[in-house]
Amino acid sequence: MGRLLVELHVRDLGVIDDVTVSLGPGMTALTGETGAGKTLLVGALSLLLGGRGDPGLVRAGADEALVEGRFSDVDGADEVTVARTVAREGRSKAWVDGRMVPVGALADATSGLLELHGQHQHRTLVVPEAQRRALDAFGAVDTGPMDAARSRLAALLREAEGLGGDAHQRERETEVLAFQVDEVEGAAVAGPEEEAGLEAEEERLAEASAHRAAAATALVALTGADGGPGGPGAEERLGEASGALAGRAPLEPLDRRVRGLMAEVADVAAELRDVVDTWEDDPGRLEEVRARRQLLHELKRKYGASLEEVLGFASDGRARLEALHAAEARAVALDGEIADVRVEVATEEAAVAAARCAVAPLLASEIEATLHDLAMPSARFAIEVAGDASGDQVTFELAANPGEPAQPLAKAASGGELSRTMLAVRLALTDAPGVMVFDEVDAGVGGQAATAVGAALAGLGHYAQVLVVTHLAQVAAQADRQVGVRKIEDGGRTRSEVTVLGPADRVVEISRMLSGSPDSEAAQRHARELLGDRAVDTTTGA
Repeated sequence: MGRLLVELHVRDLGVIDDVTVSLGPGMTALTGETGAGKTLLVGALSLLLGGRGDPGLVRAGADEALVEGRFSDVDGADEVTVARTVAREGRSKAWVDGRMVPVGALADATSGLLELHGQHQHRTLVVPEAQRRALDAFGAVDTGPMDAARSRLAALLREAEGLGGDAHQRERETEVLAFQVDEVEGAAVAGPEEEAGLEAEEERLAEASAHRAAAATALVALTGADGGPGGPGAEERLGEASGALAGRAPLEPLDRRVRGLMAEVADVAAELRDVVDTWEDDPGRLEEVRARRQLLHELKRKYGASLEEVLGFASDGRARLEALHAAEARAVALDGEIADVRVEVATEEAAVAAARCAVAPLLASEIEATLHDLAMPSARFAIEVAGDASGDQVTFELAANPGEPAQPLAKAASGGELSRTMLAVRLALTDAPGVMVFDEVDAGVGGQAATAVGAALAGLGHYAQVLVVTHLAQVAAQADRQVGVRKIEDGGRTRSEVTVLGPADRVVEISRMLSGSPDSEAAQRHARELLGDRAVDTTTGA
């Protein structure tokens, strides 16, 4: 048995002023006259499931309604507390274990704790996914291998998609990249500085004659005119200066500097002489340099703003080509793996579908037999297994009355019929949530059928906590405990009072339900007969 609803606190909800009720395991019947507030308690639980909060339900004079539920396992060691407010003006608020959460999060927090069955209430088992899970649980259908195979297939398909398109796309990308990388590598770029060197060489070659003439003039200025009219050059003049300074200790630093200038002038003169002697006009080389610069310009236009970026593009391209070649090899391997896993998925899906198809009529037959005992003698129940290869589309279908076609549960039954159908389904299953609430389950039922409904609810209470809103004594009498709800006037206002009834009070309440006269001795005798041992206070023997 899962967690139980051990305490419910409701404040300022409709006619409920402020009520706290403690609950226990097994079956609990909520009884009271019409309008006393029983359905409001069910509505309060619906709010804890994330149901719509109607501001009109807030009690007159209050700003907001509050519902709190405390769920705990039998030992009390594992506890969850959920709360919800509905404001007269403004938004609803919700809390889980004292932490504020979005109202929508309540459904997740309580989905495994609480299940409501009744008109306009949460109906877990009308959801196709829940019906599929119920069928699998009943038949012990093991979907683990199928789920694992599907998961592996999904992972392989994601990996294949992550390789970058299909084989044709990768082939096209490889061809383009290979051409681009070959174009850059074929140019054999010397480095990021090559372009600057070529620019300087082109400038030299384009003006070679003018450069030689300028160098010759400079050379004469430095070395003299070889006896010509130009007079001595800078070298001779510096030699004269050094001779004038030599041998004079105070002037030795200046002499050293002059001799340094003489050496520098000699170096420059040698380089100028090399220009004069060796720089020739070379139209062929000039054309080669210009063509090379144009090639580098085209590479930059295509692949980067600088030679450094062009070389980086080629490096990245080589890495991408290696990845594409590796991806192609992996893609070939993946194709084989995917084909193998598809076969595995198909095999596992077929096994699951066969198991579901085999167990569906067994569960349907058991539910239908129970429905016949629950005042639905003509009901027909079927479970359709359809959908994909694994039969994932499971639909519970009901024909509640003779001559009617079987339809999905949500369309086929009234509130009371649907509640009894849910009861029949839950009796056939063992994976029920910890708390189940039934409202209208006894609608249109009486006599022996009412006793059968009560017995079924009591049986369900052996492995889940069952709360039942009922007007039938035959149902309430079979509950392990009974909660009475009644309206009282206090200070000119009406409010609900909720009380856990003791044995004597249960006799009175059951008498009221039987005859409308709680003080009737005959009704009380009948009540004691229905209650049996439950009418005796074991602490006093009364």
